Amino acid sequence: MAEKIGELLVANNIITADQLVAALKDQKERGGRIGTALTRLNYVTESELLQFLSEQYSVPSIKLSEFTIDPDVLKIIPDEVASKYHVMPLSVKNSNLIVAMSDPTNIFALDDIKFLTGYRVEPLIAAEGAILSAIDTYYKTTTAGLGNLLDEFNVEDVDLVDDTSEIDLSSLERASEDAPVVKLVNAILTDAVNKNASDIHVEVYEKTFRVRFRIDGSLYELMRPPISMKNAIVSRLKIMARLDIAERRLPQDGRIKLKMGKGKEMDYRVSVLPTLFGEKVVLRLLDKSNLQLDMTKLGFDPDQLVDFQHAIHMPYGMVLVTGPTGSGKTTTLYSALSELNKITENISTAEDPVEFNLEGINQVQMHEEIGLTFANSLRSFLRQDPDIILVGEIRDFETAEIAIKAALTGHLVLSTLHTNDAPSTINRLLNMGVEPFLVSSSLNLVVAQRLARRVCGNCRAPIELTREQLEKLGTIPATVPDPVTLGKGKGCDICSNTGYKGRIALYEVMPMKDSLKELVLQGASAMEIKREAVQSGMKTLRRSGINKLLEGTTTIEEVLKTTVHDDK
Repeated sequence: MAEKIGELLVANNIITADQLVAALKDQKERGGRIGTALTRLNYVTESELLQFLSEQYSVPSIKLSEFTIDPDVLKIIPDEVASKYHVMPLSVKNSNLIVAMSDPTNIFALDDIKFLTGYRVEPLIAAEGAILSAIDTYYKTTTAGLGNLLDEFNVEDVDLVDDTSEIDLSSLERASEDAPVVKLVNAILTDAVNKNASDIHVEVYEKTFRVRFRIDGSLYELMRPPISMKNAIVSRLKIMARLDIAERRLPQDGRIKLKMGKGKEMDYRVSVLPTLFGEKVVLRLLDKSNLQLDMTKLGFDPDQLVDFQHAIHMPYGMVLVTGPTGSGKTTTLYSALSELNKITENISTAEDPVEFNLEGINQVQMHEEIGLTFANSLRSFLRQDPDIILVGEIRDFETAEIAIKAALTGHLVLSTLHTNDAPSTINRLLNMGVEPFLVSSSLNLVVAQRLARRVCGNCRAPIELTREQLEKLGTIPATVPDPVTLGKGKGCDICSNTGYKGRIALYEVMPMKDSLKELVLQGASAMEIKREAVQSGMKTLRRSGINKLLEGTTTIEEVLKTTVHDDK
């Protein structure tokens, strides 16, 4: 298609054959369509190109910069589809969807959009640059200015290192310190902060290289730098994290600390993983200024908060927080430590890694390669006159045994486990080899948690749901009217048209009452323990989600995504 358009432009004396050759070379190096390359080299103006294409395809052209797009129309085509096909939805007329495209002959794009939206698609021609700019402006999926930074790259100055060849470390390090590379990496790191991202994923595939942000628990594609830049960008991140750029066969972990201005510092936890086509880098953002340590604002229901606070203020015993990676366990535990952190208490933590520095608390970073494990740290803590101990995770019998003994000898122990819900935590400890009488004697309380996206407060709009729709979640209180008015985000600039901004924790809090301890001693199953806990007043994760839904804090889709139906 590129050669065809170029040849037509040459045949109509709009450009010369030499200019076409130069444009094709520029397109190969810098990407984009041939028309973009021609306008980039000033061989043809955007208006001349649009007029020519409009006449060739008998399709009207449009100047996107003069067109205002209704936000409701944007919701018809998802941002990833718009970015994939370089298409911008403009308006709806009856059953026709009017879209701007750089290539109206792309039958695959037209068919996909028709199938996805259910509308007949009516294309208009617009410049590729204008469409990309509109996608950036309206969908908010890319960083303003990152496109310009990419334009500063000269791909001839960066060598793509063959995985099978010897690595020239000096040239690789020079490439990573190249000004455009430094600017691009800095822009990615700072934009992640501005977008309140929790993670940055830098991913290498066979023919593509992409950067994604995790925002409010969901991944969004930010940009696709040229594949030839992968080694320079990854090496820059490894140098910033003080990692070995020569080691490309083994995983590596490091940390980046940046000053963001106005006295603000940002930590990035860096993990490098060798994959089939290169190294994948994931950066976890650790923003202490955004750390929520007020447990009254985490998402606990009032009665759950009472139970949790009662357990952490007991002089001894164990409190466990469970859930998958990224479910907010660290925030819950840090909020507990913040409340317990008094001049009269000696608090020590064993963490892998230490995510935030907490004043007044003795935090120890694990280094298993030199023998500094959770179990060894716990033994040392017990010789340090402790009052409160936090163990990052109970992974094995040795750690569990020492933690339980500490809980039984006058210390408060806080820790985490990876289980699906609170009742199954008991079985996890028993499966590790801990005796039932030790579990029942030491355990004060178990908390399971998940994170659900919060409805955007700026574009929140009322939505009515019937009891029948709600009952797919589980039992709904009889006091709930039919229909009930809830909340749902319409999508706005603040929430990047997702309808969600921020997250709220869903909690399942299980105090170890005497009836539960008796079941543990009897060797009861997780289902039996759960049934007894619910009868004793425990709210399950699904029940917690339903409560947040009825409050208008989250949506039915989020509750279904983050929790499972309670078994009868």
